[in-house]
Amino acid sequence: MILAPAPAPGVFPDQPARDAPMCLRMMKPSGTQGFREVLYDLVLALPALLFLLFLLTRLRSSVRKLMQSRSHIMTTYYTFLWVICILNICWTLLKMQQTRGPDQETAWNVMSLVTRFGMVLLEVSVVVFLSQGYLISGWDALLRTLLFSGLFAAVDALLNAVYIFGLSIPLFITQDDAGDWNKWGFWMMHNLFFTAVYFVILILPYTRWRDRLPARPAFYHYVLILFILNGLEAFGSTLLGFGADFGYCVYGLSAFFYYALYPPLLYATFLADFLREEDLQMEDAYYSEMKDAGYFDADWE
Repeated sequence: MILAPAPAPGVFPDQPARDAPMCLRMMKPSGTQGFREVLYDLVLALPALLFLLFLLTRLRSSVRKLMQSRSHIMTTYYTFLWVICILNICWTLLKMQQTRGPDQETAWNVMSLVTRFGMVLLEVSVVVFLSQGYLISGWDALLRTLLFSGLFAAVDALLNAVYIFGLSIPLFITQDDAGDWNKWGFWMMHNLFFTAVYFVILILPYTRWRDRLPARPAFYHYVLILFILNGLEAFGSTLLGFGADFGYCVYGLSAFFYYALYPPLLYATFLADFLREEDLQMEDAYYSEMKDAGYFDADWE
């Protein structure tokens, strides 16, 4: 959401800085103190903070709408969205403490795994739910979606944990590790898998299976953006696997935009229209009242 306030694979606050490649210094500037470090932290935190402020300004109307609709699905996804935003903020606060030592590294890895689990669960569940039809409602659809998405995210988190704690491969630690296929080969295959899935979804409207997906432009914008970001991360991982320092720029920027853009993208794709319905209904009600009161009679004369 590298990152906005969430941990993208490959970023850690205590990376070696002095002789690091230029693109690696862009992901994490040299030095751990001073104005430059503070500015860097603010840039990472800004997307999550701005979106959190946006959610806060609409909190009352959104909660009122959810209570009136009694939609379990929309309430669940709205809650998940808040959880992801809070995790992002917590990750940023953890980073700003700039504590060191093995305890910090362990906490960093755990926070990275938890945040990654939540992001993958939401990313997959939106596709699974919308592929069943946007008008589906009820606990059955929600439980099926969360069961599949949760299982997928749990397997993904387990693989990450095995690499980090079992094989001692520091997936979430930034260092001058270009050429390390143990790390970058994993992220290359991981992102290529998501890229392939999104590519299949994008071409389905041009096949005989086009009726299986929702006819909603926002859904395909969602898929296209994630296809591009995952493709760029896969390309950056490949460059780093071959030892090209430029891969740090490609991978770091694409991962930053993923963590920065995903919460607003989820809101725009899945929740914005639903939460805006109340305003539209109120406008229709006001129009009807004014029409009944004769405010528009002069327009017909």
